[in-house]
Amino acid sequence: MIGQNLTVEDYRVKSAINSETVSEGPIELAEGQLLVEQRGSVGHVVFNRPQRHNAISVEIWAAIPLALDRLEGDAAIRSVVLSGAGEKSFISGADISQFEKRRSSSEVRGYYDSVAGTANRRLIECPLPTVAMIQGYCIGGGLGVALNCDLRYASSDSSFGIPAARLGVGYHHNGVRRLIDVVGPSFAKEIFYTARRFDASEAQAMGLVNRVVERDELAALVDDTCGRIAENAPLTVRSVKTIVGELVRGGHADLELCEQVVRDCFGSEDYVEGRRAFMDKRKPVFVGR
Repeated sequence: MIGQNLTVEDYRVKSAINSETVSEGPIELAEGQLLVEQRGSVGHVVFNRPQRHNAISVEIWAAIPLALDRLEGDAAIRSVVLSGAGEKSFISGADISQFEKRRSSSEVRGYYDSVAGTANRRLIECPLPTVAMIQGYCIGGGLGVALNCDLRYASSDSSFGIPAARLGVGYHHNGVRRLIDVVGPSFAKEIFYTARRFDASEAQAMGLVNRVVERDELAALVDDTCGRIAENAPLTVRSVKTIVGELVRGGHADLELCEQVVRDCFGSEDYVEGRRAFMDKRKPVFVGR
């Protein structure tokens, strides 16, 4: 065994042991470094290390799948918002102070990469719409987390970048592919080659974020978006997420799955409700089946 003799599953168990369910307020995971809370139809995941600009630790990576498990298991939740505690950062990157122990050799790095890879895959595969609410620093691994969300909304004072070239860090092809899918190959190269910080207007121009608003307008924008999602048919929303995810895979797309999720929509109670509500000139009440 390597380092502290922890496997990927050990990290998950460690996070679970350190979680505490409370009757009101957020659930704490990873010794309070990650907060999970339901507010109406929205699940919130908050990176809670403001004293370190929400630098993402291996414990946080391990807790992300646990947080999503909790939220995805609640039928009342229609979307998930990821944000950073404090006012200065979404996520300022990976916690470099852990690199000596967690990423200093190929064996140790294998554990770290596996835990982080699992968390990122779970974000991508989350069946609920995911929204990154970005204010302040969104750097390195933090930008990776944001890219794995469906939507990215940012405050005008946010900044973005991937400083891998300044650290001698290699970037896995999955992360590079994700960036290319969002901004295209030319901008992806510029982000990596220069390793510089991009402001919010530059990020929007290259398609890195969907919308940029003033800081005091960001929460309202996210709330409005999630409210609109909650009013719509969950099966339709999820079908589009599935289809988009398959189509960006190019020649590897599962077209039968794409057809099946469409058939599921037309065979659902919500399709009946949508038609009836339209004829009755009232708002539909969708239940997700």
